[in-house]
Amino acid sequence: MKVLVTGATGFTGGHLAWHLLAEGHDVAILVRPASVERSHALRKAGAAVRVGDLVDPDAVTSAAAGCDVVYHIAATYREAGQGEAAYTRVNVDGTRHVLEAARAGGVRRVVHCSTGGVHGHIEHPPANEDAPLAPGDVYQRTKLEAEQVASTFGATHGLDVVIARPIGIYGPGDLRFLKMFRGLARGRFPMLGSGDVFYHLTYIADLVRGFQLCGEVAAAAGRTYILAGPEYTTLSELVALIAAELRVEPPRMKFPVWPVWLAGAACEAVCIPLGIEPPLFRRRVDFYRKSRAFDTTRARRELGYNPTVSLKAGIQQTAAWYREQRLL
Repeated sequence: MKVLVTGATGFTGGHLAWHLLAEGHDVAILVRPASVERSHALRKAGAAVRVGDLVDPDAVTSAAAGCDVVYHIAATYREAGQGEAAYTRVNVDGTRHVLEAARAGGVRRVVHCSTGGVHGHIEHPPANEDAPLAPGDVYQRTKLEAEQVASTFGATHGLDVVIARPIGIYGPGDLRFLKMFRGLARGRFPMLGSGDVFYHLTYIADLVRGFQLCGEVAAAAGRTYILAGPEYTTLSELVALIAAELRVEPPRMKFPVWPVWLAGAACEAVCIPLGIEPPLFRRRVDFYRKSRAFDTTRARRELGYNPTVSLKAGIQQTAAWYREQRLL
């Protein structure tokens, strides 16, 4: 098929574009002008590079023309100094532009990448797609709004839309979890709270196969799927697994959460209006206090989704990549 991937210069979108190329698809990628240099490897591998921005509807329409499936992965993700309008402009309005472009260009299906974060803290784990929605920050709120826009647009205009909610994406090439690995390796990772909250990770290779299924399985039309790894653990168990791979002792001291959370709120209140990166965010503290554990039964049953990379194996492969890149 001819497919378009937005966000292909990012971690998830890049892995998806490489995977679809390997599967033999005719892949085009929508790349912002500032990110063109980062697309050279994909171009050399055969991807067609379409230069444009999600906020430019004409550029998106041109990129999507003639495609069978659009995988909409691009989003703006928690950057310092960004007001809510910036998240709305990219995550919500950008999604609307993708949908309108797909309709105009005769696209058969749009796979919209949301986030499991729309469910917030999971009170009764594991959560499935019908669990309460409780987004906890502007990123999650605008991703939920984009979901709603996509679902409504699909139903109103007869466009085949599938929503995917990935959970805790990690693997070679990811830098979000580098701070955790590096902190543990250097004995500087703070443990806040009891460590009893649940945490759920999804290895990138499993995730991109799930995205492909969302794009190709006929029965997925109009459905929403949680895409998560084969297992979840407590945060303490996750930390112990990573520490064991790094051959270090896990942290023994545990500190209370709430004083640090309040300090994060104060940092954001002072720094963000000035466009300064806060040294501490509340969302980083939420890592220690919000449970994330999910049920993938629907995706397994309806898509044939079958994540195969165990948490231990995924941690080993991720740590190996960090070592190869001399990041640890």
